[in-house]
Amino acid sequence: MKINKTIVVLSVVLGTLSACVQENQQANQQETNQQKNNMDNLSAEKQNEIRTTLSGLAKGYATVANPTPILETPKEYGLAYEDVKFKAEDGVELAAWFIPVEGSNKLIICNHPATLNRYGWPGHMEPYNQFQDVEVKFGKVYKALHDAGYNVFTYDFRNHGESAPSEGNVWGQGFGDEYKDVIAAFDYVKSQDNTKNMTIGLFNPCAGGNAAIHAMTERPEYFEDVKALVCPQPASINIMSKIALTGMGMADYEDVFKEEVTKVNGLDLEEMTPHLFTKNIKMPTFIVQVRDDAWSTPKDVQATFDGLTSLKEDDKKLFWIEGTTKRFDGYNYLGENPEMMIEWFDKYMK
Repeated sequence: MKINKTIVVLSVVLGTLSACVQENQQANQQETNQQKNNMDNLSAEKQNEIRTTLSGLAKGYATVANPTPILETPKEYGLAYEDVKFKAEDGVELAAWFIPVEGSNKLIICNHPATLNRYGWPGHMEPYNQFQDVEVKFGKVYKALHDAGYNVFTYDFRNHGESAPSEGNVWGQGFGDEYKDVIAAFDYVKSQDNTKNMTIGLFNPCAGGNAAIHAMTERPEYFEDVKALVCPQPASINIMSKIALTGMGMADYEDVFKEEVTKVNGLDLEEMTPHLFTKNIKMPTFIVQVRDDAWSTPKDVQATFDGLTSLKEDDKKLFWIEGTTKRFDGYNYLGENPEMMIEWFDKYMK
């Protein structure tokens, strides 16, 4: 088995964060203008050492190589399904499953977080448990949706699962070309006789939510008839990186890290946040978040929710998951406790 390079890089940085959650969250809430780049005061050798470290970390955020394996299919949940292949507009081939429900005209389009895939995450296995020791099973989400009468179309992003890589394995955490994968999924669904007239809802966690929100900004016409969105664990990558750098004792070199990220994926790290796009969400939205998530802060997620300014109060909801600091527990929550998700979709997809 090949080891996912992203895991190797990020496990070094993030693997110790659970032990110091409170310290990191408090540090992250400090104003960023208090951080200063002290590189000029260091020797050339030390500067090179720091930049090399931050370059490796940046590649972990901005590329995905050796995708995580798919260990389960819908068959393990007693679900009939079809393997699907389709292409994004830039030619990247994407892999998906279509899980039908006889007689249903409702469809949920699903995607996944970074480094995971449509199966989930093999956190019960080496080396993946070094990154996060929680096995994520999105099959439970698909099963719950199917049993509630929803067809499911779930796809792997570029560089993930069984989908093809982008050039250089470049990954924007949902804020790069991944939005093209979201659009391609819509194009595929609308091209098929059995799905083209279905009522659509979205289940888009973490970077998958970022990509969907980005797509809403780039191609709003695709989402005019989408009835509802469920988004577990929305992700501000700029905040996650601050927490990681603080955990490494390298918060003073944030500007260098930003430069290295831009070198890899061409994006401004400070713009890798859903806060810039939430105003473009027009459909009823349900956000689910681990309150004490070691990789994020309640303040940031609350800001994402508060940014849903185009929605009426009754058409947006934020639910806090308590009793854990593990982000990946949030990915499993609705599969293990699907009632709120089903209620949300039922309310808006009648």
